[in-house]
Amino acid sequence: MNALLALSRLIDAINTAVGRCVTWLTLVVVVISAGNAVIRKLFQTSSNAWLELQWYLFGAIFLLAAGYTLLKNEHVRVDVLSSKLPRRAQVCIDIFGVLFFLLPACVLIAYLSWPMFMDSYVTHEMSSNSGGLIRWPVKLLIPVGFSLLILAGISHLIKCVGFLMGRCPDPGAREEAESAEEALAREIAEEARQREARELGQRQPGDDGEGR
Repeated sequence: MNALLALSRLIDAINTAVGRCVTWLTLVVVVISAGNAVIRKLFQTSSNAWLELQWYLFGAIFLLAAGYTLLKNEHVRVDVLSSKLPRRAQVCIDIFGVLFFLLPACVLIAYLSWPMFMDSYVTHEMSSNSGGLIRWPVKLLIPVGFSLLILAGISHLIKCVGFLMGRCPDPGAREEAESAEEALAREIAEEARQREARELGQRQPGDDGEGR
């Protein structure tokens, strides 16, 4: 089990490194998108190459970060029924889901997408749009992204088994970090309290309208 947990830590390190690099692509996509919009409005011109690069990077963000998202337990989960079960039962459901749904689907997609990438690479497939980009890099994102998700699924499976054996923490526990929505709500509440305190402090004993 120690070897499997070490493998899980290695997989998590790989997905963490990829995820952190991919986060910077968000800034790149925003800059490219804003640049395309400004050039189109000011100069009445556009470039299919820059537009397609924007799409490629957008796809890279979602495909390459899928494994990192699973690692952080941030995928959408519909736990209407399982949330009422004991935690060990929930972990058993996770194991079943990874073995019979996540891994088979990801392996199938990665397997089917590889020949599509190879055909595009061998034929040097180009975009059908005028001035567009070469196609094989974006098609490579599919098998690579799902391979990272497969690795993340294997890591999650190991940690689930380790949790049931009492060898590692709960893999489904979310980090206790404050979300952006929670931080915003806290700031709004704090501003409201400060405003109320200032209003109370500005009131004088005779402000109720009573004369002396």
